[in-house]
Amino acid sequence: MTIRVFVVDDQDLVRTGTIMVIQAQGDMTVVGEARDGLEALARLGKVVADVVLMDVRMPLLDGVEATRRLLAGAGAGPKVIVLTTFDLDEYAFAALRAGASGFLLKDAPAEEIVAAVRTVHEGDAVIAPSTTRRLLDHVAPTLPLPADPPIPLTDREREVLRHIAQGETNAEIAGRLFLSEGTVKTHVGRILAKLQLRDRVQAVIWAYEHGQIPRI
Repeated sequence: MTIRVFVVDDQDLVRTGTIMVIQAQGDMTVVGEARDGLEALARLGKVVADVVLMDVRMPLLDGVEATRRLLAGAGAGPKVIVLTTFDLDEYAFAALRAGASGFLLKDAPAEEIVAAVRTVHEGDAVIAPSTTRRLLDHVAPTLPLPADPPIPLTDREREVLRHIAQGETNAEIAGRLFLSEGTVKTHVGRILAKLQLRDRVQAVIWAYEHGQIPRI
């Protein structure tokens, strides 16, 4: 199946380079591009995209609001990967809360970009281990302290959740906890179901917002 990708970035050079990377993949095609959030929403209403690569800071309508509006309608809609830099972590976090399936640094290598597109297309979320902790440690102090609601997770599920929040893959969690990868996958599924979360990105946000990860 060919993955249909839409690219949104106000920097022509970045947008063109990203499009070239995507078009070079045998299993992907670019179905459209836009320079800002308003143009993206208008064009995405006329084409079918599976994955949107969405810059966060753009004129007219930023990537956060564009993501929120894009995913607010009925139906599944495309998956969104937000593109960010460390000095814009708050924007990226807001976009994740708006429903994006992950984030990448704008200067990420080409292989990381295409791997992220494939990952979210398959239904998982992109949480880069190298950036997750810095991103969420940076914004966590700005979050309101939780009111200590009851959390319907077992001790093992809480442990798995903490590792998810560190950006670890199922294989890495399995190695640390001496479990099979299949068992970890089952725990992840139960965590998402119990907390009524869409994917691992939402699980990371939930963990930080509810005090499951120590704040620095």
